[in-house]
Amino acid sequence: MNYDDLITLGIAFGLGLLVGMQRETVDNKMAGVRTFTLISILGVVSGFLAREYDNPFIIPMFGIAITTLMVVSNVIKLKKLDEPGVGQTTEVAALLIFAIGAYLVMGNQIIGVITGGVLAILLYVKEHLHGFVDSLKKKDFAAIMTFAGISLVILPILPNETFGPLDVLNPKNIWLMVTLIVGISLLGYFIYKWMGKKAGMVSNGILGGIISSTATSVSYAKKSKDGKSGGKLAAFVIFLAVTVSLIRVMIEIGVVIPNKLPQMILPFIVLFIFMAALSAFIFYRINKDPAMDKMPEPKNPAQFKSALIFGVLYGVILLMVAFAKEEFGDKGLYIVSIIGGLANKDAITLSLSHLIERGVAVSMGWRLIMTAVLSNLFFKILIAAVLGTRQLVKWLGLAIVLSILAGLLLIWLWPQGWHL
Repeated sequence: MNYDDLITLGIAFGLGLLVGMQRETVDNKMAGVRTFTLISILGVVSGFLAREYDNPFIIPMFGIAITTLMVVSNVIKLKKLDEPGVGQTTEVAALLIFAIGAYLVMGNQIIGVITGGVLAILLYVKEHLHGFVDSLKKKDFAAIMTFAGISLVILPILPNETFGPLDVLNPKNIWLMVTLIVGISLLGYFIYKWMGKKAGMVSNGILGGIISSTATSVSYAKKSKDGKSGGKLAAFVIFLAVTVSLIRVMIEIGVVIPNKLPQMILPFIVLFIFMAALSAFIFYRINKDPAMDKMPEPKNPAQFKSALIFGVLYGVILLMVAFAKEEFGDKGLYIVSIIGGLANKDAITLSLSHLIERGVAVSMGWRLIMTAVLSNLFFKILIAAVLGTRQLVKWLGLAIVLSILAGLLLIWLWPQGWHL
């Protein structure tokens, strides 16, 4: 007995049951829990037959038979019901669950299970999806189309080879980093759409770190002039945003060099925990002010112009890093890290990650990225000093100086063998 086939049959039974139960809950007249389970099992059986008799036509013939049955069923429904539904969701779901059943036999079972699970979830969240689409504004659709264009249209056609001086500028690689930044910004914006208007100070800081810690710093530095406690409140939101932005740094490292992430991430986790503790301390030292509760809505969800500027900076920093490495060695890279951190933390992080991928020692690489992070923290103090109040500079400056000192100690004292 082939127990693998029994397992496949059991998976198909479970997926059909899951999708059928969802269709049953919406009082669907076309197919319910029994029908979807039978269709899923039929898909598996057709796969078994096609495999056993080495006949590729068996599966499509069963698919055509199911389609014919659904057409006949719809014709009967049109004649018997006064106001029959015109949606095709159930019919498409039935064909898909049949195809999934067959694919469980002929293809990759993991992909089949994931597809069946996604199908069930999509059917279940129908009302939520409709509500979400209805809530989208014109700029939201523009942002989604922008991301689709740069990721699905432009990215695949760019050449994947290096050009220019020092042979480090790869158009596909640079555009991939632009796509990553636009994707993160878009994700942060839609999290804002979901919870931003109800968000308090903590949520504002978290959203600010996801969307843009620099934009949050500028916005709340200006708001620090509102009321007597505005400086302390703004300091908390800004500092929490820069704390959360460390997660962005770790994600960016993981995207570029996932195989080296375990060797690099631990110092950043320690710094994140230290800064999160400082954020909690600031939170409990201030009083909540309702006037500060509203998160300013990003004007451009995809932040495409900012991402293009980022792409240019990223290319420039790639050249700077390669030049410094060639002319000045390791000391030159630390200078580039400091300058790059002031300009754009994401760009320097991704540039240095690619440098590590090309052979720079991991122990030095994470220290260079940490240096850039600390430089960017110092830049937030400059923003507060120029745009904010003395109270903001006092509270934010103290927290950031302590964080910079902690980061410098990590760079100096971190043992060579400590990693995940």
